[in-house]
Amino acid sequence: MTGAAIVSAAAMVALGILALAFLLTVYRVVAGPSLPDRVLALDMLVAVAIGFIAVIAIKTGFTLYIDIAISLGLVGFLATVAFARFILSQGAAREAERQGVSAAGEAVKPKAKKARKDARTKKGGR
Repeated sequence: MTGAAIVSAAAMVALGILALAFLLTVYRVVAGPSLPDRVLALDMLVAVAIGFIAVIAIKTGFTLYIDIAISLGLVGFLATVAFARFILSQGAAREAERQGVSAAGEAVKPKAKKARKDARTKKGGR
C-alpha cells in the first residue's frame, strides 16, 4: 500500500467519525436540556467543522483551507465567549431577582404586597 492510499483511507475514516460526531452534537443542540448545554454543543460544532475543513485540506492538498479553519476557530471562540457572558448576565439577573434587588441595585417590592396595597387603595384605604 502506498503512502497516498493510506492518507486517503485515513481521511475517509476521519470524515466518517467527524460525521458521527456532527450528528451527535446536533442532537445535543436540539435536545438541550439547558442553555449552557446548547452553547457547549455549538462550540463543539465549530470544532467538528474545523476538523472537517482540516481533513479536506489534507485530502485535497489545498492549503488555503487551513487558513479558513483558523479563522473559523477564532470566530467560534469569540461566539462562545459572547454566549458565556450572556449566560452569566442572565444568571446574575435571576440571582438579584431572588434576593429582591433589581439589576440596577434598587430594592424590589414583592408582587403580593403590591397587589394588596393596590386593592386597599381602590377600596379607599391607605
